[in-house]
Amino acid sequence: MAVTEALTNQLVECAEKQDFEGAFKLVREHQVELSKSLTSVGVRDALKKTTKDRLLLSFLDGAGFGEKPFDKAMVSLEKLVGFQEGALVLSKAWGLGKVKRLDYFYKRITVDFKVKKGHQFTYAAAVDMLEGAPEGHILVLRESDPAAFDAMLKEKPAEFVKAVLKSYGDMPITRLEDVCVANGFVKAVNWKKFWETARGDLRKDKLVEIPVKRADPIRLKASAEDYGDSWLTAFSHETDPKLILAAVCEYDAQGKLKNADESVRAKIGERLAFAVTAARKVDDALYARLATTVNRYGFTVPAADEMRAYLWERKRFIKAAAALPAREVGAMISFLASDDEAKAKLYAAIPEFCFTAVTEVVSQFANYAVEAEGVKTYPCRQAVGAFLKESQAPATLVTLLVGKIEQFGDFVYADVDIGGKKIKTLKSHTLWAELPALTTLLTHAIALGEGRRNGETLKMQNIVRRLFADKAWLEKVFKLLSPTEQVLVFERFQASIAWDPSTHHAIVIRMTHLFPELEKHLVKVEKKKEYARETSFRSFAMRKAEYLKLINEDMPENVRKIEFAKGFGDLSENAEYQYAKDEQRQLMQKQSVMQQELEAVKPSDFADAVTDEVMPGVAVVIVTAEGEKTYSILGEWDNDIERGVISSKTKLAQNMLGKKVGDQFELPRAEGAVAFGTIREIKELSAEIREWMKLPVGMQI
Repeated sequence: MAVTEALTNQLVECAEKQDFEGAFKLVREHQVELSKSLTSVGVRDALKKTTKDRLLLSFLDGAGFGEKPFDKAMVSLEKLVGFQEGALVLSKAWGLGKVKRLDYFYKRITVDFKVKKGHQFTYAAAVDMLEGAPEGHILVLRESDPAAFDAMLKEKPAEFVKAVLKSYGDMPITRLEDVCVANGFVKAVNWKKFWETARGDLRKDKLVEIPVKRADPIRLKASAEDYGDSWLTAFSHETDPKLILAAVCEYDAQGKLKNADESVRAKIGERLAFAVTAARKVDDALYARLATTVNRYGFTVPAADEMRAYLWERKRFIKAAAALPAREVGAMISFLASDDEAKAKLYAAIPEFCFTAVTEVVSQFANYAVEAEGVKTYPCRQAVGAFLKESQAPATLVTLLVGKIEQFGDFVYADVDIGGKKIKTLKSHTLWAELPALTTLLTHAIALGEGRRNGETLKMQNIVRRLFADKAWLEKVFKLLSPTEQVLVFERFQASIAWDPSTHHAIVIRMTHLFPELEKHLVKVEKKKEYARETSFRSFAMRKAEYLKLINEDMPENVRKIEFAKGFGDLSENAEYQYAKDEQRQLMQKQSVMQQELEAVKPSDFADAVTDEVMPGVAVVIVTAEGEKTYSILGEWDNDIERGVISSKTKLAQNMLGKKVGDQFELPRAEGAVAFGTIREIKELSAEIREWMKLPVGMQI
């Protein structure tokens, strides 16, 4: 009681001296003691007696004493006191700003941001959304010393990255890129080069920890690690498997592990064994990383065979490969390949492996030979060849082979003098004997480029499509084919109806430009017929009724909402007004679009439709793998799934338009393999559908 009484007396003295700063410091340092004798409002009133400054008084009123817990109100007050004119502040939404004006009457703070001048905040909003800008913050440096900022960015990219991390905290590489690009530090197109330059120096910096995985944060350490007794003691008590692994890798990177004595190695080995056990059945990728680390550094516990057995079990190695960083997949493959039987398991897993794992298996074991009775065989090549001879070859294997064809055979080049320049020219080539013909491989690649894919196969499809669009690759591959084979591949590509039409056309034309003799095999594609923009009387009337409701009911109602919201006060802080204005913009945009559509689309009974080909106004019987189905293709706004009515603008209808009986067309699929249907019959609309199309009773157009 004596302590709180003394503090209360000191506040009274501050009031007599009009010493707000002294009183504020006293309250900050003795919040707990004062809260025992004074209420939150009581503290506020005591502070009010220490000043006549209207701005400080407004801060005291706006800090939330009596509304918030005492400690949080004090935090708010401290923030507000720091918001003086000219002070630099940070906003997550707006970046760096400078306090322009403080209005004690309306309790508002005006801040000038680079992208928004004169932005006003209420005191409450300022406390929630603004922070005082630390002197060393990277944005403050750019504002106060642009020359030093530019010099560090251009000449010391690693130091620049460290400054960003100090300003924004530890973050993954992807987040670092977002921050640098969003703030205009580095242009998006220059990021890769900037980061590669910075990373080289950061890896040498003992105060920076670069993660193995891109998703993990780059960390700044408070001090450089000496890896002495204190490090070993802390490491011996570490229980997080990821941190154990990272610590061991860092210890080795510093050159400490190879010179470590037996007692240190024993402690490191014990922690690694603990980490392997902890990762078991929790994180297969981490387990694989730990297993390869234990094996690489020569530790014998856990036993290598035991760790391999775990990864083989339930095909955990396949899941691990998909989750591992690309540079660590090869280490796991090498670790698993302990004998010929293990290698055979890896070959057999090629169809299930991710692209990186397939690449590693082929590159590591393609030249591994087994000799029996004087005959050499190449098991990996045999497995690759067998998979590629199947009707549906693994997408990863197809992509690898067509993308790096020269690694799968014997290619001999020679320098040829052309116009005084030495040009590297292919002299001869032979693919592995175990592989199918190159035409088969390219046929697989063309099929992979068709339709919509998902997951790993989608990635492979995108790679293959980029290859076919690459002039240099296209020329190189076609030169490996005989003239007859070139025609076969060219005709197969032309027949591929499931590539993106514009891309497909461009590649076909490029092939004929590179090899003009293919032009005589070019199939002339008729321009797709265009149909009048029509819809049924029923759908037109319903769309018009919707439009009339929009302009006669919805938009007037929105105007009433806006007028009503204006009564709530200041429009810049009026949420109801902002919502109503947002709604108004949406309604006006919708009205404009609907008006244009109603002017462009005409009502029709499709009486002119004929059944020679698929067009709006006919019924189509199709046959698919699921069976037979009938669709009535009508106008743009017609849709009734239960009756089989589909709009002419749907993907399914678009794929059928212009087709004739017996023609194939692609069936839209959300994901997965490509599927096709066949037009069995084209006939007139049924009486039921014609009745459905009519203008509903009581409606007008």
